[in-house]
Amino acid sequence: MSAGYKVVFTKSARKDLKKIDNVQLRFIKSWVVKNLEGCENPRLHGKSLVGDKKDFWRYRVGAYRLIANIDDGLIIIEIVSVGHRKEVYK
Repeated sequence: MSAGYKVVFTKSARKDLKKIDNVQLRFIKSWVVKNLEGCENPRLHGKSLVGDKKDFWRYRVGAYRLIANIDDGLIIIEIVSVGHRKEVYK
C-alpha cells in the first residue's frame, strides 16, 4: 500500500502564505495536514478547474483557496497559489 500524497508548497505559494494573518494561516495549515498530507486520493477534497487552468485543482479552506497541481507519478500535491477567493483566480 502506498504511503499517500506528500504536500509541497512552491516558492510563490509560500510568499502568498506570508500575506495571510496568523489565525487563517494556522487554519489553512491544519486543514492541509488533516485532509491532504498522506491522503490516498487528493481529488476527494478538491475540484478541478476549467479553461486555461484545467490541469489544476482547487481546495476550499474557508474564504481561502489553494490552487494545486496533483502529480500522480511522484505522489505529490504541489500547492502553487494560496489566496482569498476574490483574488486567487486572477
